[in-house]
Amino acid sequence: MKQAVIILAGFLMGIITGCNLHEKENAFQRADAAGQSVQIYQTAESNGHRLADIGKVAFEPFGQPLETQPCVFIDPSKTFQTVIGIGGALTDASAETFFSLSTEKQNELMTAYFDAEKGIGYSLARTNIQSCDFSSASYEYVVRDDKALKSFNIDPDRQYKLPFIKKAFAAADNRMILYASPWSPPAWMKTTDNMLRGGKLKPDCYEAWAGCYVKFIQAYEAEGVPVWGISVQNEPMATQTWESCIYTAEEERDFVKNALGPALVKSGLQDKKLIIWDHNRDLIYQRASTLLNDPEAAKYVWGVGFHWYMQDCYDNIKRVHEAFPDKQLIFTEGCNYPYKTETLGQWHWGENYGRALVHDFNNGAVGWTDWNVLLDERGGPNHVGNYCLAPVHKTADGDLFYMNSFYYLGHFSKFVRPGAKRIISSSNRDHLLTTAFVNPDGRVAVIVLNTSEEEIPFKLWLNGNAASLSSLSHSIMTMLL
Repeated sequence: MKQAVIILAGFLMGIITGCNLHEKENAFQRADAAGQSVQIYQTAESNGHRLADIGKVAFEPFGQPLETQPCVFIDPSKTFQTVIGIGGALTDASAETFFSLSTEKQNELMTAYFDAEKGIGYSLARTNIQSCDFSSASYEYVVRDDKALKSFNIDPDRQYKLPFIKKAFAAADNRMILYASPWSPPAWMKTTDNMLRGGKLKPDCYEAWAGCYVKFIQAYEAEGVPVWGISVQNEPMATQTWESCIYTAEEERDFVKNALGPALVKSGLQDKKLIIWDHNRDLIYQRASTLLNDPEAAKYVWGVGFHWYMQDCYDNIKRVHEAFPDKQLIFTEGCNYPYKTETLGQWHWGENYGRALVHDFNNGAVGWTDWNVLLDERGGPNHVGNYCLAPVHKTADGDLFYMNSFYYLGHFSKFVRPGAKRIISSSNRDHLLTTAFVNPDGRVAVIVLNTSEEEIPFKLWLNGNAASLSSLSHSIMTMLL
């Protein structure tokens, strides 16, 4: 664990240099000409590099590649979706753990995650509406049977979560967007009279529950925390031991078009982005098509959210994008689990993130949100024992341990900024996964992931010129042109 702390200390002191994403340079002109160079940042299992600047390599004339030559071909002239942000969830658990840290460690964490120059520059965040499994206890915002919502208040959020979110916004220089998701309505609004273990929203409570979303947005914005969007329900097809609520596709459609959508419009909140599904990739097409083929529901929907917990099914994201190109796709949650101290250093935890990020963006996602940004030394707090891994953990002695997943995420969040457009990046080797983006400042970020046991020398090819590079086994590289 101490090794990771030393690595991060170096990272925050400036291991990453020469990568000011605000430089106003023409990446196309620089990359098109032989003799220009590409800046390389690397994280690798074999050499201890963590987002390390390993120097520049020049482009040289190369011409027609042969099939025997591993290559990554990029084409900045072909652009696709616009990225809104990359980040993680600011949960009760993360907030409680954060405020148990020393002031020095709090400042370190905020810089590491949210500072775009000294850290990895998170620009997208999610939080929970009412309690979730990663809360110390269940809580509600409104008292029993108060359908008029006169008792609504967010007092449970004021001790830890709201101050934590405000600190994150400040550390990100307010260049971050936040959306929120409910895990369950109040118990009395459900068929089971219980926030936990599934159950359904009672039809006669549709209007009251829709009003809670409105009240939540208004309350947070009164606190100075802008809410960019909301999702309808976290994991609406999972009966969990923690806070959960079940909606069939038809029930979610009807709630959106008859209650939630109209409530947002009536309250002047129609600009808030409404995200449906918010569950795994496996059933995403069935859910999306049921809602989006209904124009009265679809008119309220900004996009479709998805998780990674049941099968990879990456092509399902593409299917939704192909069928409904006017709607957006956003990865809303994923984490490694279960928490075990003896497995924290295993390299595959980071590769799980790298693989998913590459495929999700290549299939049309505009944003990507990790789960808890910080957890304690047990993988909590969690009121039902559902302990998980986070990119950063508090250790038993009050230090911070940075998982390799933190650096894998950073290869995307630091170098792919809001407003970036995905471009073509095509690999001719199965073990070289790649995606690429052109940032608003014109700089191109190419990401290459190698999950194999072998080092793979390759050419980064652009318009008849190529840079000679090598992807180490179990590594990730970001190259800036």
